[in-house]
Amino acid sequence: MSTTVIEQYKVEANGYHPFLIREGWQVAQLNYMPEQHIDNIKKLDVHFLTDEVFILLKGEAVLIGAEIEGDSVTFEAELLKPNITYNIPANVWHNIAMKEGSEIIIVEKSDTHISDFEFFQLNDTQIAELKQKVTACFNNQKD
Repeated sequence: MSTTVIEQYKVEANGYHPFLIREGWQVAQLNYMPEQHIDNIKKLDVHFLTDEVFILLKGEAVLIGAEIEGDSVTFEAELLKPNITYNIPANVWHNIAMKEGSEIIIVEKSDTHISDFEFFQLNDTQIAELKQKVTACFNNQKD
């Protein structure tokens, strides 16, 4: 009897799902959930011990990077393209805005979702600026 050596994974549920965790690294899938809609993003997060890689599987998403100095936030926003690997280095504040139906693969150090994160709450002015930048990315996409 032969043994299968190729593993397969398929994640269909909404939300963040680490599905392949090995010593030192993990692969997760982030499927659209309402918290990732631009109207609901109110905070950024950072990981101190890992870079975080994003690959768009389907749909539309904007990766958000930010520099924070005191209460001042400078945003960078990038519309994700399929088949491109994007990296957020360790110690960079970030989030991701997604449209319904979007799916993203994330690769990072193992157990990042359990212990290696900190949040920065955005104020109303910062939320409005971020929404404007992300909306512009979605509106300016090229077919």
